[in-house]
Amino acid sequence: MMESVGSLPVANVQALAAASSGLSEVPPRYLRPEAESDPVTGDGGSLEIPVIDMNRLLQPQSSRDESAKLNLACEQWGFFQLINHNVPNELIGRMKIDIEEFFKLPLEVKEQFAQLPGNLEGYGQLFVVSEDQKLDWADILYFNTQPLNQRNVRFWPTQPLTFRATLDEYSQELKNTADCLLGLMAKNLGLNPEILTEMTEEGIQSVRINYYPPCPQADKVLGLSPHSDGDLITLVLQVNQVQGLQIKKNGKWVPVKPLPGAFIVNVGDIFEIFSNGRYKSIEHRAVVSTGKERLSVAAFHSPNNGAMIGPLPQLARGSEVNYRTVDHENFMKLFFSARLDGKSFLDRMKL
Repeated sequence: MMESVGSLPVANVQALAAASSGLSEVPPRYLRPEAESDPVTGDGGSLEIPVIDMNRLLQPQSSRDESAKLNLACEQWGFFQLINHNVPNELIGRMKIDIEEFFKLPLEVKEQFAQLPGNLEGYGQLFVVSEDQKLDWADILYFNTQPLNQRNVRFWPTQPLTFRATLDEYSQELKNTADCLLGLMAKNLGLNPEILTEMTEEGIQSVRINYYPPCPQADKVLGLSPHSDGDLITLVLQVNQVQGLQIKKNGKWVPVKPLPGAFIVNVGDIFEIFSNGRYKSIEHRAVVSTGKERLSVAAFHSPNNGAMIGPLPQLARGSEVNYRTVDHENFMKLFFSARLDGKSFLDRMKL
C-alpha cells in the first residue's frame, strides 16, 4: 500500500544523541524556536483530559452515563484516557519490554529493518519531504499491521526474538478495542453502528513506535511536530514513565499525564470529516527530556481501502457539508506526502 510515498532519509537521532551527550548544542536542523515560545499550561490540574472506563461503557447499568461522558470527551476534547479496556496487562508488559529491548540493540542491527526508498514501513522517520525542513528529535518504527494481507514482516524486527509474536497479538487486541469504541461513538452520534463497522471490516491499522532520546537542549527541540492524526481513532500506550505528550486546548499546550495501564485515545481527521465537524481531531505534539529517553507506541485505526472519506450523509443531512469527499487511498497519499504542520492537512479537506 502507498509504495510510491516515502520519507527522505535522515540521521539516526539515537546515535546523534549518544554522540552529543558531551555537547551543549544540537544540529541547527533540530532547533525549533516555537518549542520555547509557545505557551504551556502550568500544573494546576484543572486541565486534564477526561477518563473513560470501558467496563462501565459495556455494563447495562452504567453505560448510559459513561456514554454521555464519552460523547462529551469527543466533542470538547478530542482526547481521553481509556481504563479497564480488557487488553491483558501481561500482553502490554511484554510489548513494552520488547520495544525497550529493540532500541537497546546496536545501530547496525536496527538498520537491518530500515525503511527503503518510496516505502513508509520500517525503522527511520516519517513526513520528511524536503532537505531543508526542520526535523523531529526522534527515531521511529512504523508498520502496517492490519489487515493481515497488508503486512510486510520483512520490516518487523527479529530481535528480541519475541517481538513479532508480541506485536501480532497486541495488534489484534487493539483492533478489537478500537472496533468496540467506534461502535459506541457511532451510537453517540445517532448512527447505526453498522455504518462504521462495514467500513472498518478489513480496516487499516498501522503502528508507530516512537523513541525520543534525551537532548541537551530539550527545551529547543520537538520530539514530534504539532499535528492531528489522519485516521479514525488512535490508541497510544506510554512505554516508560517519561511524559512528553501535549495537546492544544484554548490556544495553549496541555501536558497529558498518562494513567498506569491506560490507553490515550484521540479522534482522528477521518472521524472529524465523517461527523462533519461534530467530533474534532486535536492538534498534539511531543516534547523531550534532558535526562532520559521516552518511548511510546501509537496504533492508528482507519477504514478499509475501498471506503470514501467524506461527511456521512446521515450526519450532514439538513446542514452545510464542511468537507470534500475523496477515496481513502488518495486521502492517505495526501496525508503522508506533506510535512506535519498543525491541522493544515485537514484545512485542505475543508470546502
